[in-house]
Amino acid sequence: MVALATAAATIAVAGPAPATSAGPAQKQQGHHRVAPSYTNPLKLKLPSGALAESCADPDVLRGRGTDRHWYLYCTTDALTASEVGPNGSPVLHNVPMFSSLDLINWTYEGDAFPTKPAWVTGFVWAPEVVYRNGKYMLYYGASDTSLPGGGSAIGVATSDSPTGPWTDSGQQVVEPQGAPGSRRWIFDPEVLNANGVSYLYFGSYFGGISVRRLSADGLSTDPASQTQVAIDNRYEGTNIIKRDGWYYLLASATNCCAGPLTGYSVFAGRSRSPLGPFVDRHGVSLLAGRVGGTPVVAQNGNRWVGVGHHTVITDFDGQQWMVYHAVDRNDPYYADEVGYTKRPALIDPLDWKHGWPTVRAGRGPSDDPMPGPAAQPGQRTAYKPRFTQEPRPTRLYKSLSDEFRSDTLSKQWTWIRQPEAGSYRLDSGQLRWQTQAADIHPPATPLASVLTEPAPKGNYVVETKVRVTTPPEGCCYNYVQGGLVIYNDDANYLKLTSASIWNTRQTEFGKQMTPVAAGYPSYGNAVVGPVGTATYLRLVRIGERYTAYTSLDGKRWDKGATWTQASSPNTKIGLVSMGGAGFSSNFDYVRVSAVHIPRHWGD
Repeated sequence: MVALATAAATIAVAGPAPATSAGPAQKQQGHHRVAPSYTNPLKLKLPSGALAESCADPDVLRGRGTDRHWYLYCTTDALTASEVGPNGSPVLHNVPMFSSLDLINWTYEGDAFPTKPAWVTGFVWAPEVVYRNGKYMLYYGASDTSLPGGGSAIGVATSDSPTGPWTDSGQQVVEPQGAPGSRRWIFDPEVLNANGVSYLYFGSYFGGISVRRLSADGLSTDPASQTQVAIDNRYEGTNIIKRDGWYYLLASATNCCAGPLTGYSVFAGRSRSPLGPFVDRHGVSLLAGRVGGTPVVAQNGNRWVGVGHHTVITDFDGQQWMVYHAVDRNDPYYADEVGYTKRPALIDPLDWKHGWPTVRAGRGPSDDPMPGPAAQPGQRTAYKPRFTQEPRPTRLYKSLSDEFRSDTLSKQWTWIRQPEAGSYRLDSGQLRWQTQAADIHPPATPLASVLTEPAPKGNYVVETKVRVTTPPEGCCYNYVQGGLVIYNDDANYLKLTSASIWNTRQTEFGKQMTPVAAGYPSYGNAVVGPVGTATYLRLVRIGERYTAYTSLDGKRWDKGATWTQASSPNTKIGLVSMGGAGFSSNFDYVRVSAVHIPRHWGD
């Protein structure tokens, strides 16, 4: 959501729109024993009959008492490219609201803030709506404020109705933090009630994620209670789920808004306490420099990329569903607004395996017809999770694999840009390669070396084990890294590395491509599981889809995002060691294998 501040800087803001306090416009429908099917994205109908093109950072609330509707709230955004202001740019709507009876088809109910609260000088982002003390309370992130020194903050507005009118409290639930000019990002509120105590979570990349105790009236928080729950430079968009005595913190990572190269994904950690510490399934903390996080949903190679910033609801059949935004890589931008990313809302089932959440039994975002949620009492969903094994390596391609047990590189390897003599060696069964003060991200100069071999035809798995000798935590070694590449040329490749990103160490899965048009990005990234002293990296190619996996022990693998890349006669498998001098990437092996694709995988 951070990208909106620059991408939308010239976009007009919507004028007053009627907020309905007497109930939504959508007519009630009859019950159905089996809930209807759906196809993503959600259908958000506007008064003109057109469909809204975006609903980023969605939040969903179920009606109370005899109200059978569900309510959807979106971050400030344009709804269509056709609605333009005096300057010809799309009109921004401050927290558009929708209602639905089936969680699939939605009707526009106006904007929560026809005019922004007077103290908010930036955008109104990431609504979180709860019912409390007989009132509806809409918490939001203010991207900038008129307070002394400016900075972001959390605000709240109240109403007697889920669709307003909303009255802003005029005060900050969480105030700006940090010195003027280097304010922390106070974004993305999340409210949790636990054991008679209410908490408010907030934060983003610059400053990390924290939690505070919320006052009885819900209008303020106690600064003295503030507790850090996730390291900076990794997560935003917190959502908390309580299950089986655990509190699960789900949050999104990387860039929300890079058009077709958006790699946003959702990760989880859990704790017995709402205050943490939250750890992933490997026991790695979300506060660690080698930051933890178990993947929950990532792009899977269909049209949806950048999946994240979500909420979780439970239907009347007991099935949980994740409502989240995504980017259509084939239609990423508003018309004539290249660089301003559309983020339509999706819904998919949230399942649980061995105590950890995963979307659609691990298959990720859906793009085909799906059994829908039981949105009304008496309904049931036809959805049933069907878990399957992940693709795995089988027969080793010996001519393309290397255990680095010789004194010299095998003849299978070819250098692209030969590194300096003495900067690499084979020693004790490892390729020890000094990191270069270079990169393969044009227009970087100099361009880094790549150690390559031919890629096999068809589907395959390539794996390595690498130790990058940067310290386990601490700032700053940007962006020292070592790992695998699938290399067509310097402008078209995929990269899975153990990387240093500010004060964190993360496994980064990036895509570099020649821009398809002016204004389009050339690079986007996702992240996968945690970094260890040594980290195992795996790329699985099936057709034009490459899926990243990482592991701390070579046995339990975290599945990450999928990027697509067309092969060429020159496609190569490669290694890199780059991003800054003074360290080394030590590779134990490269193994290339045939791949076993389980039945029903990817269905």
